Amino acid sequence: MKHTFIRALLVCYLLVTASAQNPGDGYVNFIRQVQLAEGGIGTVWNMQVPPDGQVFSPLAINPYGARFEVHTVLEDSLVGFLLDSKYVASYIPVAEVMIYSEDPHNIIPRTRADRPFNVQITTNGLRNGVDDPEPSKAVKILHHVQAYGAGSDGTGINRTQATLLNQGFINSNGEQTLTYAITQVSGADRAKVRGEERFSVFSIADYQAPESQLDAQFIQIWPVADGTISGITTGETIRFAAPAVTFAVNDVYPEARVYAQIYEGNSALGTEGYIIPGSARIYNESIPQTYLEVVEGWDRVITGDGIWTMELLTSTPFGIDRLAHVTFNVDRTITVNGTVTTIE
Repeated sequence: MKHTFIRALLVCYLLVTASAQNPGDGYVNFIRQVQLAEGGIGTVWNMQVPPDGQVFSPLAINPYGARFEVHTVLEDSLVGFLLDSKYVASYIPVAEVMIYSEDPHNIIPRTRADRPFNVQITTNGLRNGVDDPEPSKAVKILHHVQAYGAGSDGTGINRTQATLLNQGFINSNGEQTLTYAITQVSGADRAKVRGEERFSVFSIADYQAPESQLDAQFIQIWPVADGTISGITTGETIRFAAPAVTFAVNDVYPEARVYAQIYEGNSALGTEGYIIPGSARIYNESIPQTYLEVVEGWDRVITGDGIWTMELLTSTPFGIDRLAHVTFNVDRTITVNGTVTTIE
């Protein structure tokens, strides 16, 4: 019993450490201990925890084991997320799942539909002796995917409806890394899919310990933004005051920056121009946004006649992407035709 109790303490420490990745402001974290019993679930105990640190398991681990879950709740909306879970029993191995993407956001891992991500699975405590129980020799890996649907942010989805994409087994201790070049979430337009991919590690059942989740983590997949510029068209000539322009952007990536710029000359990717006043916005929301911005008087940054290009850009953890552009002419030179005569 003492050995399993120490392992339970270690699990709690790992879970609280995982929850410490939250910024803390606006979130409430707690650990739930679920005691498993013959035929189902026994006692359930919740423990509120600080953003980091460790706590002792309040309940001893019985022969059927216990599951520890880390939950975080956003105070403003009361929306809760299961961040991590681990199962502990006397001879069940320990597993940890971590997902990494190019986005440093670490409350819930996320990436864009066109970007890669890595899954790191670490196992410890696996045995290989002839007389060792079968659940101590291997763990099962499950990979589920689930689309959110158009415009959805995943709130309230039924994760039991996720599609099992593949599964396998690990029978050795250490780290294994799985690399995915692009999301597996399905959709007609691959750039516009939104959903999640979940990676779970389960123990193997025997007469005493049921099949239980040792650890799991999911990554949210958000669509690629697109945008338009209206009010001015390619090839148009501006002779006097410039018309008002409208910038429309769909699916702005969370915490991305959107802005428009103008520069002299034909369109050339990577050119740094003058940012159009009133066009720049930062979106701190945790889900994609859609917006419309009308800007007038933007031509005050034009310094002379000739060919000019306007671009609508977004800056994300993946770099700067051009959403739309127009190239137009500026001709404000006034030509006066006349004759001069004298009378003698």
